[in-house]
Amino acid sequence: MPTECLSFVGRANDLHKSALTPHTNEMKLVFLADPLAVRQALKASMTGLARLHLTADERGMIEIVLAEVLNNVVEHAYGQDAQGIIELQIKRAGDQLHFTVLDDGVPLSDGNIPQTPRQSLSGPVSHLPEGGFGWSLIKELTRDLRYMHRGNRNKLVFTISLADTRIS
Repeated sequence: MPTECLSFVGRANDLHKSALTPHTNEMKLVFLADPLAVRQALKASMTGLARLHLTADERGMIEIVLAEVLNNVVEHAYGQDAQGIIELQIKRAGDQLHFTVLDDGVPLSDGNIPQTPRQSLSGPVSHLPEGGFGWSLIKELTRDLRYMHRGNRNKLVFTISLADTRIS
């Protein structure tokens, strides 16, 4: 299987094109669990993935899922006053992107991904429920979504399928 450049290990705001090498199909970012660092990590992730020539739909889907997951970590695992680190790993395998998000924050309630009912988006905007769409979006847009908590570590893994294997 051919590989594509996703190599990067370091802080999200340090990513630049010269950090990518053609010898690996992985990317790893480590950054602070705060809103500004999450924005930088999202930008760095999308920059690192740009060499895969993703479709606009794929880029949008990946960015939505990562934004929801990473912001959940900041808001819920670490909370307002807590400080911590988030580690994001992305690995390409054929037409799949495998994501791993690690943190040392508070575990998910009951040790499981929240059960969220499918949200109806019909009707006037004023009747839509406030919040609660994040996990629904994540579940809808990913495959193989799993959560584990071992020791002090939260681990969320998921896969996003790509349209094809456009690597040459």
